[in-house]
Amino acid sequence: MRVAVAGCCHGELDKIYETLALAERRGAGPVDLLLCCGDFQAVRNEADLRCMAVPPKYRHMQTFYRYYSGEKKAPVLTVFIGGNHEASNHLQELPYGGWVAPNIYYLGLAGVVKYRGVRIGGISGIFKSHDYRKGHFECPPYNSSTIRSIYHVRNIEVYKLKQAMDKGQTAKATKFLALDKCLPHRDFLQVLEIEHDPSAPDYLEYDIEWLTILRDTNDLINVTGNLWNMPENNGLHTRWDYSATEEAMKEVLEKLNNDLRVPCNFSVTAACYDPGKPQAQVQLVHRINPQTTEFCAQLGITDINVRLQTAKQEHHLCGEYEEQDNVESNDSGEEQSEYNTDTSALSSINPDEIMLDEEEAEDDISYSDVNTPSVEPSSHQASDFSASFSDVRILPGSMIVSSDDTSGSSAGREGKADEAVELGDGKGLTEVPSKRLSEEHEPEQRKIKRRNHAIYAAVDDDNDAA
Repeated sequence: MRVAVAGCCHGELDKIYETLALAERRGAGPVDLLLCCGDFQAVRNEADLRCMAVPPKYRHMQTFYRYYSGEKKAPVLTVFIGGNHEASNHLQELPYGGWVAPNIYYLGLAGVVKYRGVRIGGISGIFKSHDYRKGHFECPPYNSSTIRSIYHVRNIEVYKLKQAMDKGQTAKATKFLALDKCLPHRDFLQVLEIEHDPSAPDYLEYDIEWLTILRDTNDLINVTGNLWNMPENNGLHTRWDYSATEEAMKEVLEKLNNDLRVPCNFSVTAACYDPGKPQAQVQLVHRINPQTTEFCAQLGITDINVRLQTAKQEHHLCGEYEEQDNVESNDSGEEQSEYNTDTSALSSINPDEIMLDEEEAEDDISYSDVNTPSVEPSSHQASDFSASFSDVRILPGSMIVSSDDTSGSSAGREGKADEAVELGDGKGLTEVPSKRLSEEHEPEQRKIKRRNHAIYAAVDDDNDAA
């Protein structure tokens, strides 16, 4: 099975699909599956643009809305995870995954699915330690803090994925693809040959073990900004092992009537962008997606967004992130540092931002510009783009991923029929260096040194006098 892997998409679906078509015309053969590893930017309209944590000048409509509206359809099954440049309000509708457009599937906050017997797992967002132990408390309309924290990975998602790993699984080397942005003359796409089960269906399937873990960990859902820890074997929890048992998986399978096929139940939940009638003041609404409603009802679990709306009405949790930053509760009982180690406020650069244009990295980021015009790329630019690629990287035989050398993947269990392909957003692995403090802070440091020097000099004078 030929699997294409793309790096940051930034909404450039037309260009990516054109490049795949170009590779096919050159004789390499059709691609069966496309995996996108973050910054997908499923932007439907102007309101979605305002929910992206990017400078206003980068808020371009791009081409996803054409696939959302039905004007176009993805020519190949596309599965993606979220990054830190996303229409977060759109992806928030699908915390457990779902279709953002026909033939384009989002894995959710964390998720595992199967395609032709190959197990695909991933987790969305980037890692930030100060939000890692919080619940999913954000909801639109976002403020200047929640527009960033919404895409920060939480411990509950990592905990659930760990339950899906085989006990006693031997760690082996895995392949890592360092892919670039979707720009001309950049290596943003690679094609892999993946072993698969020829007898497995050629449609997307739920992973029964993952569904069982979702059901069993449903009581761990937290929609507050309070810090909390996952259950562990420390004598404080009645249960800490949520790995799926055969009996539990059988019960879940019966709930689904022994049908693991992911239903093609995409539905439009927001008005689509119209290039002829741009609307800068599209209302931002916290929506409940019918796909999530159906999935939760079938599995018997909680829709996080329903819980959030209930909490918002009862306790007014949404929009209180600034207060929680000042006074955070710590359920673990650990002592908090009295010093503020977050220097993000000292810089005009978003600490979570991986700049889209290195030459303009010093530009300020503003989230208050709600009238930013949408820019639609011309069809001429799109056609020139694919023609500028002289090649699409195909891995040599020594780099082909087989079921043997991927069995150590953290995405889940492997075998000939259950091979794992792990999606990951590498942005969270390397922290962006903090911007150097401005010169206005240095005189204060020199004053401190001079005061200390004066104290020590006074002590020396006293000693001399004695």
